[in-house]
Amino acid sequence: MFKPLALAAACVIGAASVAGAQTLDRSLSVDAGLGMKYTPEFMGSDKLEAAPWLILKNVDADRGQPDGLSIAPSLNYIGKRDADDTRGLHGLDDIGYAGEIGFKLSWRSGNAVSYGALRKGFGGHHGTVGEVGAKYRFEYNDKLTFWAGGELGLGSSDFTGTYFGVTEGESASSGKRAFNPDGGAYIARATLEARYEFMPDTALMGRVTYGRLLGDAGDSPIVETRSQPSISIGIARRLNFRF
Repeated sequence: MFKPLALAAACVIGAASVAGAQTLDRSLSVDAGLGMKYTPEFMGSDKLEAAPWLILKNVDADRGQPDGLSIAPSLNYIGKRDADDTRGLHGLDDIGYAGEIGFKLSWRSGNAVSYGALRKGFGGHHGTVGEVGAKYRFEYNDKLTFWAGGELGLGSSDFTGTYFGVTEGESASSGKRAFNPDGGAYIARATLEARYEFMPDTALMGRVTYGRLLGDAGDSPIVETRSQPSISIGIARRLNFRF
């Protein structure tokens, strides 16, 4: 059910073996902070809304990180979905806040990083999700850094069923056709990020993302448009750990 991400993770590990990596980097640098984002009201919505942005960004492509394979925690959250708040969701069940926890494997070579992440959801959904992708770093100067990248979002049928499915009961109450999506690649994303360090270890963060829903997710009767853009800005503090 989740073969694409498992294969991608195996490829990352295999590439590290071929390159002769003997140990994994066990240091972790994270940009953590708060900001605001302008994002679709729900996955598949054609309307954007302002919402809090919880910044929790692994610094796996930043200056000073060693080349080779690294492993780090991967965390994510998804806001709640209230059917009564949006006309396009009337008659559907509410979905609570969801947390996701797992790990991320990254392979770095110079300014380029490829990665695969795998997480298990809890709360609003209990599916398995992750990403495979790559990004490249551009340093304008010592304070301003840009990243450009692309990734493929993957989700199990439990995940896609939660956010894109319509049960028989929901179909009767909403008028939408019943729909049971398969798991797999559900979104492709292109992202441009920027970090301006105006104080030591404190930075202004910005991100522009264009996403495109794919496959069964894009075919869902809930989806109003496959295009899913977002803009985010906030302030973050650099945190460094070793484990």
